[in-house]
Amino acid sequence: MKAFYSDHFVLPLPKGHRFPMEKYALLRQSVQSLSDLELLEAPSATDVQLLLAHDTKYVEKIISGQLNAAEQKEIGFPWSPLMVERSKRSAGATVAACNAALIDGVSVNLAGGTHHAHRDKGSGFCVFNDVAIAAKNLQAIKGIHFRVAIIDFDVHQGNGTATIMQHNDSIFTLSIHGENNFPFNKEQSDLDIGLKNQCADSEYLNAVAYALDELEKRFSADFVIYLAGADPHTDDRLGKLSLSKKGLLLRDQAVFDFAKINGIPIAVVMAGGYGKKIEQSVEIHHQTIALAIKYSHN
Repeated sequence: MKAFYSDHFVLPLPKGHRFPMEKYALLRQSVQSLSDLELLEAPSATDVQLLLAHDTKYVEKIISGQLNAAEQKEIGFPWSPLMVERSKRSAGATVAACNAALIDGVSVNLAGGTHHAHRDKGSGFCVFNDVAIAAKNLQAIKGIHFRVAIIDFDVHQGNGTATIMQHNDSIFTLSIHGENNFPFNKEQSDLDIGLKNQCADSEYLNAVAYALDELEKRFSADFVIYLAGADPHTDDRLGKLSLSKKGLLLRDQAVFDFAKINGIPIAVVMAGGYGKKIEQSVEIHHQTIALAIKYSHN
């Protein structure tokens, strides 16, 4: 199974910044010993690919460094050429993972899930919306009638993905998230399930089962992009939910089973994970990747 990484393109951040940049290098180190995993450097998303999901003026502002202070604050990152490079590589990794999954059935981006980026602005540590770019790129390759389901199980609603994909009947957006968490003004996905604070395994997994059942009833997918956030975990600093590590494994299994039963290729991105101990998030992402490898054998 192919896995694409971009952790060596490091975005310089001020000391004490909340974004866990070191998580991605730790994850690559953690999974590199897994058998049947081929680690590949992420390509950079091209400007043409970025423009599949983003406004021309916004892309130009990012690349040329014309973001004002308020725009940088909303993204949560200070602008730098390295920020641009890492953001393009992270998006390129999801594009590459989707292309690989078309051939191999399953592939992984060791980062990605930047679902708060809208067509014309970034937000919440997200510069470019990699899943929206990759979904639109699949349609550029396979035709506009190629149907993509975006299953977003990050703890935060995929608001940027929802706005970019509104009025697009060939891309289905599904989000299970904390109702009382960022973003505090929710957008409308094709299917949204908001959960109360401290929601634990049983209630969450019931929501997953319901959501996947609804997806199957309402949409005939040709491809799945899965945001496997580690941040619903009980010890996540930003999550507000109370899932166990086993509960997250069962969540992942449900998604992989959905793809397998329906014969659908699946690309997986890591999305959020802000563990009180960064190793906790790495372990959760690791188990997702190990399960993806197991699924790729079937």
